[in-house]
Amino acid sequence: MKIMPHVRIYIHAVWTTKYREPYLHSNLLRTRVWKHIKENALNKGLCVNFVNGYTDHCHCLIELQANQSISKVIQLIKGESSHWINENRLCKGFFEWQNDYYAVSVSKSMLPIVRDYIRNQEAHHSKKSFEEEENALVEK
Repeated sequence: MKIMPHVRIYIHAVWTTKYREPYLHSNLLRTRVWKHIKENALNKGLCVNFVNGYTDHCHCLIELQANQSISKVIQLIKGESSHWINENRLCKGFFEWQNDYYAVSVSKSMLPIVRDYIRNQEAHHSKKSFEEEENALVEK
């Protein structure tokens, strides 16, 4: 009997635009970018469970497969999405994501809470800056 790996690793990843520039300034633009990230990830065999963000950053809830690493998955998502944004001239100037990112594991029981947190980024950032959010994430 062949045993297949049963892996369920959920990662909440966050990264910013280069120099935290508000490149993703409109709801329409953000919606296009998040939709593209999710669709492109699926085409590459990556599972982006949920994606959203705000003008200067992106939140992704990622389900890692047994043969995937956090760094490689995030590199693929960031690299391809910035290329796509530039190729389609969606921003003034040259779009880049910052090199660094934040990533933390999420238990299955917390998935609905993390999805809601990611879903409500616009409302969240009407009250808190990204720096305040980042500090709170790191403390947790």
